[in-house]
Amino acid sequence: MGISKLTTDKVKDRMDIEEVISDYVPLKKKGQNLWACCPFHGEKTPSFSVSPAKQIYKCFGCGKAGDPIQFIMDIEGIGFQEAIRHLAGKYGIEVEEDETQTPEQEQAQNERESLLIALGFARDFFVKNLQTDEGKAIGLSYFKERGFSPAIIEKFDLGYALEGWDNLLNSAKKAGFQEDILLKAGLILEKDGDPSRRYDRFRNRVIFTIHNISGKPIAFGARILTKDKNQPKYINSPETPVYHKSDVL
Repeated sequence: MGISKLTTDKVKDRMDIEEVISDYVPLKKKGQNLWACCPFHGEKTPSFSVSPAKQIYKCFGCGKAGDPIQFIMDIEGIGFQEAIRHLAGKYGIEVEEDETQTPEQEQAQNERESLLIALGFARDFFVKNLQTDEGKAIGLSYFKERGFSPAIIEKFDLGYALEGWDNLLNSAKKAGFQEDILLKAGLILEKDGDPSRRYDRFRNRVIFTIHNISGKPIAFGARILTKDKNQPKYINSPETPVYHKSDVL
């Protein structure tokens, strides 16, 4: 028996990332964001950033990232349902059980949440890549040539996938994501059905993030900028449990 959708929605509407994270680490305001030494790895110089506007956190040292629910999952070492219960207790929200939910439905719900978190990590990864030397020279220059302002680039989470076979895969694994979740999210591919031969779906391309109605990233479109006849100019995320092209585009 799982937690009802109504309870989950109430928690999501009420939770505030600054309030949640400040229960564990002191936050200091710097610019538009809040900063702290990361609670997930030892450091002396703060690299843990919290965005009240976007309601997300990101550590530029270890790669941990997500929303308030993911933070509780990471810091407490618990699953999605337990994190909802934790936050419901913090905000005095009564937890209603969904007696009609089967174990299979609960598993599917947890998987959807895991996919959304992984896709959020990928979004942040691609956006950050745009500020690397390679990203600036290829991706950022392309967007500027097309007339995209910095505000538009930031608003629509435009990014860049670096050249290389496993940049996202390795970064996501380092941050604690399971390869099977990355595969189901459409972020990596598997050659000949061999789990030992997995690699990034998006490589050496500018990235266009596709969001759902709530503003969460659910898929990506990508365009290659080099003239390579062996590569399609455009590739997109496949259909997944959280992305159905006909419902979004």
